[in-house]
Amino acid sequence: MGGCSGVPYFLTILNNSNSLQKPSSSQSQITLLTAICLVIANMIGTGVFTSLGFQVLDIQSGFAILFLWLIGGIFALSGALCYGELGAAMPRSGGEYHYLSEIYHPVIGFLSGWVSVTVGFAAPIAAAAMALGKYISSVFPSLNYPIIIALIAVILVSLIHTQTLKISSVFQQGFTVLKVVLIIVFILSGLTLATPQPIEFIPSFSDISVIFSSSFAVSLVYVTYSYSGWNAAVYLASEIKEPEKNLPKSLLIGTLIVTVLYLLLNFIFLYTTPIEQLAGQLEIGYIVAQQIFGNLGAKIMGLLIGLGLISSISSMVLAGPRVTQVIGEDIPIFRILAQKNQHGIPYYALCLQLAIVIILIITASFQAVITYLAFTLTLSSLITVLGVFVHRFRRPDLPRPYKTWGYPITPIIFLGISLWMLIFIFQDKPLESLAGLGTIALGLPFYFIGIRNKLV
Repeated sequence: MGGCSGVPYFLTILNNSNSLQKPSSSQSQITLLTAICLVIANMIGTGVFTSLGFQVLDIQSGFAILFLWLIGGIFALSGALCYGELGAAMPRSGGEYHYLSEIYHPVIGFLSGWVSVTVGFAAPIAAAAMALGKYISSVFPSLNYPIIIALIAVILVSLIHTQTLKISSVFQQGFTVLKVVLIIVFILSGLTLATPQPIEFIPSFSDISVIFSSSFAVSLVYVTYSYSGWNAAVYLASEIKEPEKNLPKSLLIGTLIVTVLYLLLNFIFLYTTPIEQLAGQLEIGYIVAQQIFGNLGAKIMGLLIGLGLISSISSMVLAGPRVTQVIGEDIPIFRILAQKNQHGIPYYALCLQLAIVIILIITASFQAVITYLAFTLTLSSLITVLGVFVHRFRRPDLPRPYKTWGYPITPIIFLGISLWMLIFIFQDKPLESLAGLGTIALGLPFYFIGIRNKLV
């Protein structure tokens, strides 16, 4: 695989700075702003720019579409509020791996971490990188090498994140702000430049039947997937400044911002472009930009949307190795993955993630992985949010700097929607769901080998 040749060179650069010294506190603290940017960047990927075309095939009501995205936002906010309590009470990096190990049993946490390490971050990184490559190739036909562009993007972003957290934070903040500004410009331009379309946003009695239809239910699965990433900051909890306060804030503020942006974006999509032009189309962002700005403007916006994906790639590259690092700290057989360079970055964990991403891009196997990720990630978050009840029951005296707002209604909303999604996904895609469960099961031998050798 010629595309993997960048990995040894990448490792050489890392080894030049190989040191196990403890980073200074200034190096090891992520600010509230950076944590919010992580959440926003992780959430806003390609989903919001691609899924509407399939929704309007069966749902023609502007109100029903916006209500669909509002429910998705409520779902994500409910999850963020619940994770905020767990993160504030157990402020250590690792996300679900750490929470499930503490609440239930180390094997449950390990299996969740196993999914994160093997495909949970790598597959979405590969997908975002390929989308970036395709956007750039479509704008510049002479650069019709999406795989090469994707590989260059992930290697460069990974290299940047081997430096200090300050450099990583500035990079993450910069590209996230670029993405948000781009979306705001897109929204304002749609309001001022485009001709309004005859679509109804005021609710009517007919919307009731639409909202309770199977088409609405199917669309909700994909909308909630577009909202995934609301828990991004929990994977770096140990490195966030005052995590007891700032971790819940970052999850809530980031998710609220994305919910508002998603609602406004979908309003603009429907407000500016005839439904018949959107129906069944994948490149919604490009089609709407063409409607607002014309052909040249659409190409420029397509390029900017592609560059905006760099912030998504960056946020996942930054978060993923922290899960691997914590597993390495807890399980001696994986200790090498916890080692850090002189900047306090888990460089072996980052290299492992990069290698998996490169393999997925070259083989295009990330497409198959993504189809069953929804099931495994939903299952993991469901068990984690259920842990809010279990943790309060088992550890009632544990200090909780933040408690879930709206408890117990908030976690019940999240659990109800998650359970419904799991049932639907399993019925609709049984093979992919079983493949997801199979991926989880593959982690069991590694865990029990460690137990047998007293390495866990």
